[in-house]
Amino acid sequence: MRIEYPKLGILLLLSMVLSCQGSKKMVDNDAVDSLETIQREFRAAEDYEIFARNLESRISDYKGSRTRDFDLLHTALDLSFDYKNEWVKGEAVLTLKPHFFSQYELVLDAQDFDIHEFSLHEDKGETPLNYRYETQKIVAFLPKVYEATDTLTVKIKYTAKPNESPGGGSAAITDTKGLYFINASGNENKPVQIWTQGETEHNSKWFPTLDTPNEKATQEIRLTVDQKYRTISNGVLKSKIQNGDGTRTDHWVMDLPHSPYLAAVVIGEFAEIVDKWEDIQVNYYVEKEFEEGAKKVFQNTPEMIAFFSEILGVKYPWQKYDQVVVRDFVSGAMENTTLSVFMEALNLDAREAIDSEWDGIIAHELFHQWFGNYVTTESWANLALNEAFANYSEYLWYEYKEGRDDADLHHVSEMEVYLDESTEKQVDLIRFYHEDSEEMFDSHSYAKGGRILHMLRRHLGDEAFFKSLNHYLVQHAFSTVEVHDLRLAFEKVTGQDLNWFFNQWFLNAGHPILEYVVDYSQPENLLLTITQTQDLKKTPLYKIPFKVSWYQEGERQEKEFVLDKKKQQFAIENQTPVKTLFFDEAKELLSEKKSARGKVHFITQFGVSELGIARYEALDSLGSNYAEAEDLAKIFGTALQDPFWSIREMALMQIAKNPEWQMEIIGLEARLLEMAENDPKNTVKSAAIEVLAALDPDKYSPSFLRWMQAPSYYVAGAALSAYLENENNLNRREISERFDQEKNVRMLVALAEYYIEDSVDQKGDWFHEKLSNLSGQSLYYFLGYFGDYFSSMPSEGTADAIEKLYAIGSTEKENYVRVAAFQSLFGFIDEPGILAKTMELFQNEKDELAKRYMEFYLTPYLDEKLNP
Repeated sequence: MRIEYPKLGILLLLSMVLSCQGSKKMVDNDAVDSLETIQREFRAAEDYEIFARNLESRISDYKGSRTRDFDLLHTALDLSFDYKNEWVKGEAVLTLKPHFFSQYELVLDAQDFDIHEFSLHEDKGETPLNYRYETQKIVAFLPKVYEATDTLTVKIKYTAKPNESPGGGSAAITDTKGLYFINASGNENKPVQIWTQGETEHNSKWFPTLDTPNEKATQEIRLTVDQKYRTISNGVLKSKIQNGDGTRTDHWVMDLPHSPYLAAVVIGEFAEIVDKWEDIQVNYYVEKEFEEGAKKVFQNTPEMIAFFSEILGVKYPWQKYDQVVVRDFVSGAMENTTLSVFMEALNLDAREAIDSEWDGIIAHELFHQWFGNYVTTESWANLALNEAFANYSEYLWYEYKEGRDDADLHHVSEMEVYLDESTEKQVDLIRFYHEDSEEMFDSHSYAKGGRILHMLRRHLGDEAFFKSLNHYLVQHAFSTVEVHDLRLAFEKVTGQDLNWFFNQWFLNAGHPILEYVVDYSQPENLLLTITQTQDLKKTPLYKIPFKVSWYQEGERQEKEFVLDKKKQQFAIENQTPVKTLFFDEAKELLSEKKSARGKVHFITQFGVSELGIARYEALDSLGSNYAEAEDLAKIFGTALQDPFWSIREMALMQIAKNPEWQMEIIGLEARLLEMAENDPKNTVKSAAIEVLAALDPDKYSPSFLRWMQAPSYYVAGAALSAYLENENNLNRREISERFDQEKNVRMLVALAEYYIEDSVDQKGDWFHEKLSNLSGQSLYYFLGYFGDYFSSMPSEGTADAIEKLYAIGSTEKENYVRVAAFQSLFGFIDEPGILAKTMELFQNEKDELAKRYMEFYLTPYLDEKLNP
């Protein structure tokens, strides 16, 4: 850069240089001092200039709410679809008014359109408007100046081309076309569908609008489609008109205002499962073969609506609620108003649905109907006002339906998701500085936001928390908000100043790192010392309400304190002698905690805690750090009786890893058999089967044959695997062929492992066929077996397997699936060109988390190449 230095400094420097040239033998100390002074001035001036540039960037890069020149009042769309070109043929009629200031031109978002007509609708007829269009925005020049009291209506005829200029998306939303044609040619092995995904500002890829979350409008959409297709959209289906040419026009009306990014259409052949809550339609739409499964997958939706309506004190606010599962969705799910769209992983048949674990995502999208749709973030910088609440709804539902232990386990899992991301980045939760709004869809906005709400709830109590949410929803119904609106709602209800909480958690980056020590020298008055060790140059010094607890004659005692210093000591004043104190026993605090707790502490914690999450932590720590201790077998045997299913499951896993314990646990076989037969949790049943297989595979083979017919794929898959692993079962080939046509991945991996371990030939086509029919998590689980088979059986066609793995690693939308394909290529790493292929995948990977995993696997090979 060019820097303007002070003119006086330049003259002094020039004078000094000339004097030095004329008198080489003399050293002028004053001149040396002057030179150093001038150099400091130069550096200071440069530093100041950089500082000023940074301040300028803070102004130019600020991502606030979009300026509202116009209010969009109503949108009417008339759409048909060109499947051959994958275009949308549309006519849009928009009704608007100036927001406040006088306006003489109208700017609309319209991405990659052909504009055929732009006209002004008036009582006297239509008037063509002059306009300028440069692929992203239409600027229409109005015939007069419009005031805030005026209303105008414009009509745009257009062709939208969503496949042009697609964006890269984000980890949460992997593409930005807005509208998607699935198998438009009908040549692929999947249904023909059209669906939309408008978040963040992608609906302007298929209709002209003011594509910003701080806009609210009513809408109606007419969809002309082949009469064999069903249409689903926002609001209510008002009419269906047969056109006499094999097409039908459906008219959907949304008469309550919502933001443009929440407009949606879905078109395809779907079975309809009719349900309701009170007088509200609650329907589910899936492909015909998954109809029975959908009844199970979505069966809790009416109960969820009732539960959320009750705790919020705001009845479900929309006309109906539909849920539809589509193919190739670019996100996990999307909460369009009255119509949530889900990824195909929720396509389950009746048997698969027995073990459906999708309540969390279903609750998440439903809760958005209040937080995100009814009350909407005014800018993407405030995205957590949508996503933190939806994330926390998962905890609320699990707590209500499954109990606190399940909810707390989910809570800790989400905390770990955020903490993992925090090793790579730490940013403000509400952040006005980001290059692209897609960046906001990260574990900060979701997992961290949900944990912050959990802390706020536990600090204020349920009554204050839910009454504050009610006030927030009622106060801002059908409008848009920023984070201060949430704070003010809580302050209005509680009467407390909560700036301290919102500033440190919502408006700052990072989290506390807490080191703590308990002094037991005075058992009647324990001393707890806590030190905040996070980097205070980048992270706040937190004010943290926290709880300590202990158990006295089986009764749980608890006290609450507030940490507000870097290092602070707390006298517990427990009075009755206490040997074990628990800091944040319920794992409520979003933090990293460090302490010197040993085996005895965790044994006590497991033995006395009434909180499942604390017993889970204790058992996990014992198994991870003290597995060789002589007294652990008995503890893990006891854990098999724990009321919390996750602890029983963990105990089984640890017993399987430590076979020397099996002889020490009294009555182990009988207990395992009881669990395999009757445990209420199918994952626990399957784990029990795995331990029985390790304990005495011959004895239990008849049981395995019976269990592999169990309704649950968890149980059947574990039993099939256990049977096929036992070489003494001479009919294994016959049994494997009996299940060869299975589609469920839990059965497939049991078969795949048998084919690999026994080098069963002529199964290459089977592996390719199964791989081609899997997606998402199922594909992820199968990829490793796929790679192992072909690397161990090269005669089955290594080249085709490598190409398939490379294609998945290059194009699959889920980052974890791409990583699995990348890992599987390492089975062929010694073959020519494979290292180069893995390097290419690594270099082309855009997701930072995926790239980190790839680098971990690549590093040894690169080191070996550089240092043979």
